[in-house]
Amino acid sequence: MLEPKSFAGGLHPPEMKLTSDKAIKNLPLPDRVVLHVSQHIGAPAKPSHKITDKVSCGEVVAEAGGYVSAPIHATISGSVIAVGNFMHPFGVPSPAIVIERDPAVAEPSFTSENGLELSVAEIKKRIQDAGMVGLGGATFPTHVKLSPPDTKPIDTVILNGVECEPALTSDHRLMLEETDKVINGLQLIMKALNAKNGIIGVENNKPDAIKALDDKLKALPNITVQPLKVKYPQGGEKQLIYACLGREIPSGSLPMDVGVVVQNVASAAAIADAVNMKRPLLERIVTLAGNCVTNPGNYRVRIGTTVCDFIDMTGGLKKDVPLKKVIMGGPMMGFALFDLHIPIIKGTSGVLCWDSEEAAQPHETSCLRCGSCIRACPMGLMPQKMKQLIDHRKWDKVDEIGMLDCIECGCCAYACPSALPLVQSFKLGKKNVMAERKKAPANKG
Repeated sequence: MLEPKSFAGGLHPPEMKLTSDKAIKNLPLPDRVVLHVSQHIGAPAKPSHKITDKVSCGEVVAEAGGYVSAPIHATISGSVIAVGNFMHPFGVPSPAIVIERDPAVAEPSFTSENGLELSVAEIKKRIQDAGMVGLGGATFPTHVKLSPPDTKPIDTVILNGVECEPALTSDHRLMLEETDKVINGLQLIMKALNAKNGIIGVENNKPDAIKALDDKLKALPNITVQPLKVKYPQGGEKQLIYACLGREIPSGSLPMDVGVVVQNVASAAAIADAVNMKRPLLERIVTLAGNCVTNPGNYRVRIGTTVCDFIDMTGGLKKDVPLKKVIMGGPMMGFALFDLHIPIIKGTSGVLCWDSEEAAQPHETSCLRCGSCIRACPMGLMPQKMKQLIDHRKWDKVDEIGMLDCIECGCCAYACPSALPLVQSFKLGKKNVMAERKKAPANKG
C-alpha cells in the first residue's frame, strides 16, 4: 500500500461519521418533484414543457442552456403541474418544473452494454445527454470537464473518494457497495480523456474502502489507490492533486493546466450508468444525519424530492428533540435551509437535522490577531488581512493578496477564536472583486 500523503494547512474538525456503517437504502418514489433548471455551474437549462404535459421518467424537461450547461430530466413519470419560480436551496427564487407522479406508469428499464467498447465521441455524448455534473458539490457540467483543449493533454484522472466533510458518508458507502461501478466509471473517464493513469484518493479513516478498491484493482496496474492523511479539506481539488501527485496549480489556473482532471466517486458511478445504460442522472445518494433524525443513514433518493418528503420517507424526525437547524451539505461548506419544501438537487450530498446543542454558535468578538486563521488556510492566504480590507471596501487591495484563490472551505472561520464570519465576508469580497475586474477595462478606456 502507498504511503499516506497530505497538504499544508487545514485542520481536524470532529469527524462525526456516525452513518458510515449504514448501508445504502433505496427510498420509494416521491409523489411530487421540484426540478430546478439551475442545478449546475453555467447557463440555466431552458424548460421545454408546459402545465398539463405528460412526461416519462428520464425524459428531458429542460434543455441545456448552452455549452456550459446541462439538461434536466424528469425523475418520475406523471404530469407537469407548475412551471415557475420556486425557492432554490441557495435561498433565492429560481425557475423550476413541478411534476406530480402517476402511480399507474411503470418505471423505465435500461439495457446494459460495455461502454468501454464505444468511441470517445459516443462516451462524451452519452455523458452530456444524461445531464451529468460533478456530484461532489461543485456541479460543473461533466462533458465540459472531459473536453479540454488539445493544447492541454491529460495524463492522470483522480477520483475524489476523500469525503473530508464531517458527518457525510455517502461516498464511503458507494465505494464499499458499488466498487466495480466506481472503477468502471473511472475507466470510462480515462478513455474519454486518453489519460494513461488513474488514482483514487481515499482518506485513511476508510480502510475498508481502501481495501475493497485495492482488491479490485490488482488486474489494473495503471489505476492505484492513494491513501491520504485525515485532514480537512483534503478533498479540495488543489489539495487533492498536490497530495496525490505533488503538482501545484498556479493562481488562476485549472487542474487541466497541470495535466489532471478530478472527478468525484459518485460522479464516476453515475457516469458508468450514463454510458453503459444510457441512464440519465435521476437520483443520488444522500446522507441524512443529526440528533433530530429518527433513522440516520445513507439513502438513494430521486432528484427533486423535497427535503421534508425525504425526511418523512426515512422515518421522520424525533418527536422529543426540537429541530433547530437543517443544513444541506456538510457542516463546513453546507448552508442552512429556512424552508423544508426546498428540493434535493444534483449537488446535494447530505441533509443534517440539528438540535440546539449541535447548532450552537459562539458569540462573535473582536479579532485577536492570533494568526489561527492563517495557519489553518490550505491556500496559504491571510484571512485576517482580507477581512480587514473587505470591511473597508478595499476591493483592489484584497484582490492583490489573492481573494479569488479562496476556496470557501471554512477552515479560517472554524479556527477563529473570535467566531468572525470570515467565509461570509469572503463571499462578499469575491463578488465585489469580480465586479471591479469587469469594470476595469471600461475605466481604463
